[in-house]
Amino acid sequence: MTNSTDQQAHSKPASVIEVRSLDNRFGSHVVHENLDLDLFRGEILGVVGGSGTGKSVLLRSIVGLHTPSEGCIHVFGKDLTELSIKERSETEQRFGVLFQRGALFTSLNLLQNIALPLIEHCGLPRSDAEELARMKLALTGLPADSARKYPSELSGGMVKRAALARALAMDPEILFLDEPTAGLDPIGAAAFDKLIVTLRDALGLTVFLVTHDLDTLYTTCDRVAVLSQKRVLVADRIENVAATDDPWIQDYFQGPRGRAASYAFRAQEQSRLRE
Repeated sequence: MTNSTDQQAHSKPASVIEVRSLDNRFGSHVVHENLDLDLFRGEILGVVGGSGTGKSVLLRSIVGLHTPSEGCIHVFGKDLTELSIKERSETEQRFGVLFQRGALFTSLNLLQNIALPLIEHCGLPRSDAEELARMKLALTGLPADSARKYPSELSGGMVKRAALARALAMDPEILFLDEPTAGLDPIGAAAFDKLIVTLRDALGLTVFLVTHDLDTLYTTCDRVAVLSQKRVLVADRIENVAATDDPWIQDYFQGPRGRAASYAFRAQEQSRLRE
């Protein structure tokens, strides 16, 4: 007979990222102190916090663009700091990253932007890389004629989708998104949120999503982690997070904007259930 402890162990999803006792300091300024966080396989985790809480610093620490002052980060069960350069590169190729401003090369068209990592890291011939690039553009909902356009010729929403296509170029297992809906109008942001969920479900992705957008949290995320007081104050389902007794959390989730996002989400769910 299986005891309850065994059942809980089996039912708990596997962590693909484990952050333990993380410290990030910049001179005398402490951003994170003794921070712990788990990212579970297959989930979309939203990371929120007030200005200066180090949301993007945490993302950059995990993907290897910033070296923490102390602590350890295990990805796929491996401590990144203990890997050889080759092993670390292989692990990081299992990541896809969409930066806040897209970070596309302005001198390259979309096809070239997306094909570049496939040529450089996978050694694919240009023709094969560009064929895969066209598939990634289609996957993110961009029309075929956008392939030859340059970033400067695109709307903000199209730039975000193109940057997402590049983040997906090497078939990552974990997708990191830094403020993906920033600068988009409400319709464009809602469409992008829906796209993220669709891609997660279709491709089996795990998603680490830094955002300030309450609509994104409600419609997209399985769990929400709140950065406050230099650590993860709470990481849970959004309804549990919103009920947490903390001044910033209450202002954020129970203020006018938070109540509007919650109401819109409930109305959308009720409409979906009636269909």
